[in-house]
Amino acid sequence: MDERKSELVAKVPLVTLLFWIIKILATTLGETGGDAVTMSWLGETTPKAKGTGYLIGTAIFGVIFVAAVLVQIKARKFHPFLYWLTIVATTTVGTTLADYCTRSLGIGYTGGSTILLICVIGSLLIWRWSTGSISIETVNTPKVEVFYWVTIMFSQTLGTALGDWVADTNEMGFGGAAAVFGGLLLLTALLYYFTSISRVILFWAAFILTRPLGAVVGDFLDKPHAQGGLALSRYTASLALLVVIIALILIFPQKPASKAH
Repeated sequence: MDERKSELVAKVPLVTLLFWIIKILATTLGETGGDAVTMSWLGETTPKAKGTGYLIGTAIFGVIFVAAVLVQIKARKFHPFLYWLTIVATTTVGTTLADYCTRSLGIGYTGGSTILLICVIGSLLIWRWSTGSISIETVNTPKVEVFYWVTIMFSQTLGTALGDWVADTNEMGFGGAAAVFGGLLLLTALLYYFTSISRVILFWAAFILTRPLGAVVGDFLDKPHAQGGLALSRYTASLALLVVIIALILIFPQKPASKAH
């Protein structure tokens, strides 16, 4: 029984510097990839679109997300490519869903971020109440994996809204927003190394913060010069990010989280 439980826990990667690098790249890919589908492919760039592109994009990535999670849950051991495919799926659906809620539904960045923050906190609290822990090391049953992936999906969506909110208000721009979230990540790292604050809480804080950082970096890559971006092709930027992620996974094999004990 313990051996089987260890196998299930091994589907979650060990949290290292490489994990965070790939996570930021994956969230950036989620932004450029989501925009490539909703804006470049489906044409969500004019008032006439009225959110159709965001809605269709959310449906497409939502199906991919559900399929990836189901395969991930059925897997008997940790598969790096499957795990990161699921992460990318959560971040792309998070991008399109956040854009639909904040822009097409008229909720706005403040309202959207508040609602999504409540969803993330609610998911973590219900997970904690239901299982007794929200540590990734306890992800050893289908029930806990569902909590894990739902929480991640909410956090990715929240991150998109937060990134857009900070970048588009107070004229901070993409560079200013990246500095804000990068600084908060650095603060989280310092708290990890120099305080006794719960490692689980700090993990989820960092996990959430990497998403808005990736969102503003993604926007910086593909937004027009007039908006402060580099105006790169969304398809080209997404492909380049995907290649780098695949290369890192191949060159630096990741260990399952359970191997840390």
